[in-house]
Amino acid sequence: MSHDTAVSNTRTNIGPDYWGLLNPDWKLCNRGRRQSPIDIEPSILLYDPGMGNIEINREKVNGTLKNTGHSVRFRLDPESPPVTVTGGPLSYKYRAHEVLLHYGRTDDRGSEHTVAGHAFPGELQILAYNNQLYDSMSEALPKSQGVVAVTVMFQLANISSPDLRLLTSQLDKIIHKGQTKNISHISLSGILPETRQFMTYEGSTTMPGCHETVTWILLNRPIYITKSEMYLLRRLMQGDEAHPKTILANNFRPPQPLYNRSVRTNVYNHDRENSSLNYYFSLGLEEHSNASAAAVIFEHGTAIENV
Repeated sequence: MSHDTAVSNTRTNIGPDYWGLLNPDWKLCNRGRRQSPIDIEPSILLYDPGMGNIEINREKVNGTLKNTGHSVRFRLDPESPPVTVTGGPLSYKYRAHEVLLHYGRTDDRGSEHTVAGHAFPGELQILAYNNQLYDSMSEALPKSQGVVAVTVMFQLANISSPDLRLLTSQLDKIIHKGQTKNISHISLSGILPETRQFMTYEGSTTMPGCHETVTWILLNRPIYITKSEMYLLRRLMQGDEAHPKTILANNFRPPQPLYNRSVRTNVYNHDRENSSLNYYFSLGLEEHSNASAAAVIFEHGTAIENV
């Protein structure tokens, strides 16, 4: 998947609302019924007992960190040991291809997905392609069951994980569009929180051409990032050194209509008292006047036997 496309994510005449008008190959961006990201309302979650755990192996990999002008991208070296994503809602094995960072200019927005209308400072997405059916991300991208995106929200904290710091410590090397920095011996699973609980739905890429071939898996706990790391992210520019344009932050697509899609979870609603899913949603709702609203996910969640 390439995110080098020169498209603004601000509300201008080349922003997300206009993508489908700029290029006929991007018509799904305006006409699609399974677009991403979405806002996750706790009341719509369906418990699916048929979903197992998500498994991501712990291989150490090498890759290239790049300022694409739209996002911060870490693309895995194809010669590195494969990092595979299996389990959960997936019927196939997927090979990790790249990591994308989306974030805001301020701490109250930046994530692509939102929870009950609440945005987070940023979102990290691991994109993987179906390597049992397809030979590459470019081949898998427009195809059925082609791509999975494992995503987590940013939460501000005093310390972040060592593997995340392998990326953020090099951000000063990619201030301008097109600049790159090689990164070695990083574990993608080491970036992610320790959790087996998630939500999932069928959606699209969040950049043109908005291919509706992505299974989204949203882990139920955030990753921690420091204010100093957010400061480094917010120094990055959309343009090159000669024409830096404006800062890269606010590089997120707004939530899209859910229509008739289901959003499933592997957390049983009877576990609402102690479940970490309750904790996750409390992060999204902590600024709301009714803090107990976090429990609504379990009070109104519906169990399903088969999907």
